Amino acid sequence: MTLDARGSIETDRAESDPLGGVYSSYPGPSAQISRDPALPWWRRVLPVIASHRYTFALAISLSFISLVFQTLVPQLLNNAIDHSLVAHSAALSTAVVEVLVVGLIAGITGIVSRQYVFTTAYNVEADLRSLIYEHLAWLSFSFYDQVQSGQLISRANSDIRSVQMYSTFAPLIVVQSFIGVIAFGFMLSINVVLALIAMIVMPILYFVGIKMRRVMFPISWITQARLADVATIVDENVNGVRVVKSFAQEEAEVNRLANAAERVAWAYIKDAQLRAIWSPWVQNLPQLGLALVLVFGGWMVIDGHLGIGAILAFNAYLLMLQAPFMMLGQLVMMGQRAKASAERIFEILDENPTVTERPGAYDLVDVAGRIEFDHVSFHYGDGPEVLRDFSAVIEPGETVAVVGRTGSGKSTVARLLTRFYDATDGAVRIDGHDVTDLTLHSLRTAVGVVMDEPFLFSISIRDNIAYGRPNASIDEVIAAAEAANAAEFIERLPHGYDTVVGERGYTLSGGQRQRIAIARTLLVNPPVLILDDATSAIDVHVEAGIHEALAHLLERRTTIVIAHRVSTIALAKRVLVLDDGRIVASGTHEALLATTPLYAQILAQATRVGD
Repeated sequence: MTLDARGSIETDRAESDPLGGVYSSYPGPSAQISRDPALPWWRRVLPVIASHRYTFALAISLSFISLVFQTLVPQLLNNAIDHSLVAHSAALSTAVVEVLVVGLIAGITGIVSRQYVFTTAYNVEADLRSLIYEHLAWLSFSFYDQVQSGQLISRANSDIRSVQMYSTFAPLIVVQSFIGVIAFGFMLSINVVLALIAMIVMPILYFVGIKMRRVMFPISWITQARLADVATIVDENVNGVRVVKSFAQEEAEVNRLANAAERVAWAYIKDAQLRAIWSPWVQNLPQLGLALVLVFGGWMVIDGHLGIGAILAFNAYLLMLQAPFMMLGQLVMMGQRAKASAERIFEILDENPTVTERPGAYDLVDVAGRIEFDHVSFHYGDGPEVLRDFSAVIEPGETVAVVGRTGSGKSTVARLLTRFYDATDGAVRIDGHDVTDLTLHSLRTAVGVVMDEPFLFSISIRDNIAYGRPNASIDEVIAAAEAANAAEFIERLPHGYDTVVGERGYTLSGGQRQRIAIARTLLVNPPVLILDDATSAIDVHVEAGIHEALAHLLERRTTIVIAHRVSTIALAKRVLVLDDGRIVASGTHEALLATTPLYAQILAQATRVGD
C-alpha cells in the first residue's frame, strides 16, 4: 500500500469533482446577488440578470420589433379598406402582400425572441440556484443546527423559479406596454377625441393595480412558506422512513402531511379568491373603453366624420391596448409572489458564516501533528458550556483516546480541531499554529475525520471512497478499502467497486457503510486522524480486522480516538478521561483502571449499553 505518501493529500480540483463530474464544465454565475439589504429585491437580483444582458437585450429587441410590426397591420388594413375597397385607388393585391410580409416578419422575430427569452430565463435560474447552493456550502455548522432541510430545498427550487419567471418575463410585459403607447399614437393619428375616450378608464386601472398589489403580497408569502412546510415533511419522511416504520407511525405522518397540504390548499384558494375579485377589474375595464369607442365611433361613421377602415383599425389598436392591461393583473401577481420568494431567499443569502478565514490566513504545510488545546471553553448557541477550561497536548504521531460519559464533550473536541465550530474561549493549535489563523481547506485536508454516523452518496462505492481524491487510481482505492477491511465485502457485490449504493448508503449494512467511510478518509491520508466512535456500528470480529490494519497506519500519524469500547481504546497509548467538559484523568488504560473509578464506571456503562 502507498497510503503514507503526503503528496496524495493534494487534489487537482480544476479537473474533476468528487461525484465524477468536471468542475470546469460549468463556469458558474458571472455575477453575485447584491448583499445590500436596503435595496429593493429586484435591484439585488439585477446583477445576475445583467450578466446575461446580451441574450436578454437581443430577446427584448426582437420582441419589440415583432410588436412594432404587429402595430403596422391595422394601419395597412385601414389603407387597404379606404383605398382599395372604398375608393378603388390602389390594387388590393399590393395591400395583401404588404400585410403578409409585415405579418411574416412579426412572426419570425417573435419566434426567435421567445427562444432567447427562455434561454436567458433558464440561465438566470441556474445562476440563482448555483449562488444559493454556493452560499449554503460556505455557511457554518451552526446555521444547519437551526434550519430545516425542507425549507432550504423549497427556497432553492420553487422560490427561485418564482423570482426567475418575474425577472425575465416582466420586461417583456413592459415592452408590450410600450407597444401600447405606439398603438395609442396611431389612435391619436386617426382621431384624437376618440383616442382620449378610449383611455378614459386608464386612471381607474392604475388604482386597481395598486390595490391588487397590496392584497396579493401577504398571501403570496404565506403560500411559499406553506409549500416549504410540505417540502420539510416530505424530506423528513423520506430520510426518516426507517424510524417511521419501526414505530408504525405511517398513518400519523400521512395525517401530518395531509394537514400541511390542506394549509397549502387554503392559501391557494385564498389566492384564487383574490384573483377572482381583482382580475375581472383589470381584464374588463378595457372592455368599457371598447364599448365607448363603438358608441362614439359608430356615431362618427354615420355622421361621415370617420371612415369604415379607420374605425376598424381603431378597434384593432384598442384590442392591442387590452393585452398589456390584461397582463397587468398577471404581472402584479407574479411580482408579489416573486417579492415574497426573493425575501425568503435573501433570508438565507444574508446569513453570514460564523466560522470564516481571517485576513491573511495561511496554509498549513509540512504537518508534524502536534495538537494543543489551551484552556478551551465552548457552548453551542445559547446552551450550557460543553467544554470548560479544557487543556490537553497530543504529541506528533501519538494516538490518544478520549473517553467520557454521553454529553461530556468528546465529539466537540473533534469539531473544534477541524473548525466546524470556533471555541468561545481559549485556543486550539496544530504545530503551534492557531487553527483560526489557517485556511479552512488546508486545515480540513490535514485533519481527517471518520464520523460515528457515516454518510455515503448515491454513487458508486469507488467514487464514495475517492470522494476526497477524485483522481485516485483504482489501485489506491482498493488499497484504502483493504486497510479499512472493506475489500472483501465490496468484491462480493454484483458490480464490485462500481456498485451504486442507495440513498445515504442504506443498501449496505451499518458496518459496511462505516468501513467505506474509514477507507474514504484513509485514501486522503491525513497526517492527523480523528476516529469519532468510528467502529461503533461494526461487530467485534470485523472491528478486530480493522484495528489490525489501523494499528500500522496510526503509527505514522497523530490520532484522536473517541470511543466507548475497550477494544478501540486499546489502539491508544494514552487515554484522556473527560467529565463535565474537563479532563479529570490521563494515563494508560491499565493505570486508569487501577486509579480512576470514574473510568471503570464509564467502561462498564458502555459495556452494558453495547450488550
